[in-house]
Amino acid sequence: MISVNICSPTLDLAAPWDDLVQRASPNVFMNPAALTVANEIGFARVRVLLAWDDSAEPRKLVGIWAFQVRRISRLWPALLEALPYNYAFLSSPVVDPAFVGVVVPAFLSAIRTSPLLPNVINLKSLDAEATSFDMLVKTLTEQGRAQLRLSESTRPFATPELGVKRSGSTRKKLRQDWNRLSAAGAVDIVNNGAPDTAEAFETFLKLEASGWKGARGTALLCDAADAAFVRRMVAALAERGSASVALLRVDGRPIAAQVLMYCGATAYTWKTAFSPDYAKYSPGALLIDKITDELFSAGRITAIDSCSYEGSFMTQLWAGHRKMADLLVDVGPGKSLAFSLEAARQRGYGYLRWLRDWIRAWSMPAAPKSKKVSFAAHR
Repeated sequence: MISVNICSPTLDLAAPWDDLVQRASPNVFMNPAALTVANEIGFARVRVLLAWDDSAEPRKLVGIWAFQVRRISRLWPALLEALPYNYAFLSSPVVDPAFVGVVVPAFLSAIRTSPLLPNVINLKSLDAEATSFDMLVKTLTEQGRAQLRLSESTRPFATPELGVKRSGSTRKKLRQDWNRLSAAGAVDIVNNGAPDTAEAFETFLKLEASGWKGARGTALLCDAADAAFVRRMVAALAERGSASVALLRVDGRPIAAQVLMYCGATAYTWKTAFSPDYAKYSPGALLIDKITDELFSAGRITAIDSCSYEGSFMTQLWAGHRKMADLLVDVGPGKSLAFSLEAARQRGYGYLRWLRDWIRAWSMPAAPKSKKVSFAAHR
C-alpha cells in the first residue's frame, strides 16, 4: 500500500532519502538538506510530497517530489513550481522504479485533493528519459488533465561509455591550452569535500564576481539573499557528502572553480567560474575536462549531468545528451483560468526570448573565416 503525505522539508528525511537514492532516479535538487535550507530562510516556500510503502516494516520511502508555491503578483493565481528553489536545474521526482506506476498517480492525486496546494504546476527542466516522465504524461492523458508541452531540448550529459570527446578540434585545443597553462606555472587540481568546501566555495564566488557575471550584475555575490542561500545550501550538501568544489590552480593560485553536487551515482556540474586573467587558457573547460575523467575513474560516479542548456560549451566537451522537457499541467478538473493565464504568460515569455536571440543574432558581427573552438561560460 502506498500513502502520500505533504509536509515542509526537514532533516529528519535525511536517512530515508539516503536509502531511496540508492535505487531511485536521481535528482540532487530534491535533497532534503537543500530543501530545508531554502524553506527555513524563506528563500522559497517549499512543500514536499512523500510516498511511503506502508507494507514494509518499517515503512519505506519510495518517492519524493518537492515544489515551491509561487505567485507572480498579488493579483495572479498561485501555482506550483517543480524547480523547488532558484538555482535548481532539474524538477523530476525521485521515485523507486519498482513503484513508479503507483507513486506518480498518487502524487498527482495528492496535489489535486490538497486544499493548500494549487492545481496548476509549472514543470520546467524535466528529465524526459526518466521512467517517471512517461508515467506522468500517461497518467495526465488517461485522466484527461490539461497539459501543455512548452518546449523540448537536450542537455549535455556524460557517462563512461559516452563521455569525453577524445578526438577532433576540441580535444586538440584542450591539449594546447593545458600545455600552455603548464608552461606558465605548476598546475594542479584539488577537489576536497567538507570541511574544505566552505573555503573553496568562497573562492568560486569571488572568481564568478570577477568575471562577466560580476560586470553584468548577475553573479551570486551581487544579490545578498542569493549569496546567503547558496552558501548555506552548498554547506548543507557538503556536510552530507553531496557537494564539493574543484579548483584548478597555478602555483597554488585558484584560476577556475567547479561546484559539484552528487546524488546516488550521478554528479552535477552545478556552477563554473574562472579568472578573466587566464581566460585565454580556457580554464573552466580544462577543469571540467579533468574532473570528468577523475570522477569516472574513481568508479562511484556513472553519469554526469551538466545542468546546462543545449548548445553550451559543454556540448563541445561531451558526446552524450539527455532529453529534457518543460510542461505546464493542471491536475484539477477541466482547464482552469489559472492554467490559461499561465500558458499565455509562458508563451509570451518564450516569444520575447526568441525575439531577443533574433536581435542578438542580427546585431552580431560576421564570423571570421577560420573556425575556432570557443569555450564560453555556460551558467
